Amino acid sequence: MELKESEVLEFKKSTSELKEAVISISSILNKHKKGELFFGVRNDGEVIGQVIGSSTLRDISRAISDHIEPKIYPSIDTVKIKGKSCIKIEFQGEDIPYHAYGRVYIRVADEDKQLSANEMRKVIIKKSADKFKWEVQISNSSFKDINTGTVKDYVKRANLAGRISFKYDNVPNVLKKLGLIKNSKLSNAAQVLFCKNNSLEVQVAVFAGVDKITFLDINQYKDNIFNLLKKSEDYIKEKMNWRAKTVGLERQEIPEVPVDAIREVLVNSLCHRDYLAPESNKIAIFKNRIEIWNPGDFPEGLTPQDYIKKEEQSVLRNPLIADILYKSREVEKWGSGLKKIYSLCKEAGVKVDFKILKTGFMVVFYRMVNRNMDNSFGNGIQKTHKKRTRNTQETHKKHKGNVQIIIDAIRMNSEITRKQISRETRMTESSIIHYLRKLQKEGIVKHVGPTKSGRWKVLKSLL
Repeated sequence: MELKESEVLEFKKSTSELKEAVISISSILNKHKKGELFFGVRNDGEVIGQVIGSSTLRDISRAISDHIEPKIYPSIDTVKIKGKSCIKIEFQGEDIPYHAYGRVYIRVADEDKQLSANEMRKVIIKKSADKFKWEVQISNSSFKDINTGTVKDYVKRANLAGRISFKYDNVPNVLKKLGLIKNSKLSNAAQVLFCKNNSLEVQVAVFAGVDKITFLDINQYKDNIFNLLKKSEDYIKEKMNWRAKTVGLERQEIPEVPVDAIREVLVNSLCHRDYLAPESNKIAIFKNRIEIWNPGDFPEGLTPQDYIKKEEQSVLRNPLIADILYKSREVEKWGSGLKKIYSLCKEAGVKVDFKILKTGFMVVFYRMVNRNMDNSFGNGIQKTHKKRTRNTQETHKKHKGNVQIIIDAIRMNSEITRKQISRETRMTESSIIHYLRKLQKEGIVKHVGPTKSGRWKVLKSLL
């Protein structure tokens, strides 16, 4: 078994480093609220053993008790590692920040960093925020808003995954067992996971070039997390290129970006987003790349490479939502998502970037159209081009049809509102707003009178 220090695991060669051990315990608590420390192991993982006297464990316990505030009560035991006696300390605590010898430290990789005054302020703010986590607060939805079918499907998947043992009986019982009810009311987590009427939104768009100047398609979906995952994945699968490959007698369709990688990004973007941020999740498909963006800071002090190249522990912004997604196997293993995405893309020869932005986090898949492809693609390049051309033509045809439907609705009722058009055409209200602005700009329709009580006028027919 390989022994390696991490953000939640610390090694000390002996109790001669007891003060440093106390500091490490406090720094790990301030970052992860739990961890382990071993005496008798060098920091490179070599087990050298620890001399354990009659008062050794008591001395360790006293040092922790005397020099860490607020108090913690760790488990301290002797263990055998590779045949040598060592001391194992398991500790946990929720009452951050913890002080060691009057100072506050935080774990960064496998080191203990003393906090500055500004960093200390952030820890205190985070502590206050954690007490009022958005996902566990009571929502404005009621049980009648729950999509019963989504709950039933979820229970089936979680049962098949072997991660829950109960069966579906009724909605309240299931949600209670999942920890999604607070004071007999739905939590915010229950709302975004299972409600029909939902404020959670994903905006999607296809652009003609490599920037956001001209778009070929634009839409937005409002739904629960599970339905948004399916709609978002289907949208990308429909808009990206595919090639055909024959293996034996079987014909296979190969996507330009691995679908499993796309699915993993989408799950993570909804699981780890900042739900207090008003912005929607966004999917933008350009000629040369696919961007998937979500609001929310990346874990402080960490980079995507820490998860891809190392074994960093996942820092969950929404642990309750993450746990629900884990139980149904939407999330396979916490902290493994970026590594899985990177590996799938590397195997498929697809370049992928992970970008920490001031406004959130973005994953960028670079498309085949902008890269040199080997001969194994053969006629697939031509097929891909034809499919892209066909998709573009179909998109233009779809938009022309949508515009004509809106014009016909206005001709039938000149006082029709945007909401009424949306309801009658089954298009989103934001799409209606977009089309109406474009039609007004092109001089096809005109709005006369006040915004709320005016009327529409068709000036000319659609060419």
